[in-house]
Amino acid sequence: MKSRILLAALLCGAWALPGAAAAHAQSDNYPNRPIQVVIPFPAGGPTDGMARIVSERLSTVLGQSIVVDNRGGGAGGSVGGRYVADAKPDGYTILITPGGSLTTGPAVHKDKIGYDPAKVFTPIAQLIETPNILYVHPDLPVKTMAELLAYAKANPRKLSWGLQGFGTGTHLMAELFKLETGLDITLVPYRGTAPMLAAILAGDIQIVIDPATTSLGHAQAGKLRPIMIAGSKRFAKLPDVPTAAEAGFPKLDSPFWLGVVAPTGTPANVITKLNSAFRDALAQPKTRERLAQLGAESKIGTPEEFGALLKKERAFWTDIVEAAKITVK
Repeated sequence: MKSRILLAALLCGAWALPGAAAAHAQSDNYPNRPIQVVIPFPAGGPTDGMARIVSERLSTVLGQSIVVDNRGGGAGGSVGGRYVADAKPDGYTILITPGGSLTTGPAVHKDKIGYDPAKVFTPIAQLIETPNILYVHPDLPVKTMAELLAYAKANPRKLSWGLQGFGTGTHLMAELFKLETGLDITLVPYRGTAPMLAAILAGDIQIVIDPATTSLGHAQAGKLRPIMIAGSKRFAKLPDVPTAAEAGFPKLDSPFWLGVVAPTGTPANVITKLNSAFRDALAQPKTRERLAQLGAESKIGTPEEFGALLKKERAFWTDIVEAAKITVK
């Protein structure tokens, strides 16, 4: 009986070896076909614009076509996130996303998005960072955060704050602002950046936080009034606008970032090659120049560094969701 069991085990091992060897050989030859880059938000937003700039150069670095696939929808971009989580872990389907799919969305919708980002994704790298900027409509008679607070206190329930969506990073920043100030401000979610910006430009809402990449032009044209950089350093393109700490809101130090992840189980050598390829893509002067024109800069690091950032942000935003008693019906 023991000899039969041993023989069966040896045969199973022998049969498994060719498959394992083939999988290893395939990852060594990576990539040998087009790569699908999933963006979990509609075209035209900050994620889409920056991801396409990087993907264009990535194609040259890897010598393969990059197919950009916008899969917007769900809680903080969870439709695209779930699609990549369910994909084959071979490096041919990856996700370029801000925190919506990985940190803030799961914090708000942890029982509804259908995946645990800490378990289903392997970090590849943080890619890009750009300032989040708090704007008011120019007709609002405030020019500083102190004046905004005074106005909001004097006019309860009369201010509306637009959001790119429920569960996005800017949504939770608005919730944090309300927690810090105790102000009664109406939060209005939209289906993405474009309709939110259209609403504030039309005067339908009075406050937004938005990445520089999509809103800077409106500020420079005088259509939006920037009153705070939601980060730790001033923004060269708006040098007179104070940082969150300078304005008295150090907890609102939360720049907009993009990162890239792959499904858990993707071979380590593929993760390493992708990290190197993104690093090369972002090192190119033309890529940096195009991003700088949008107000963004390269922020690439190691997979381990990105993993640490994700862990830290998930814990921080989960605490904010609990403190603000945010619930999803």
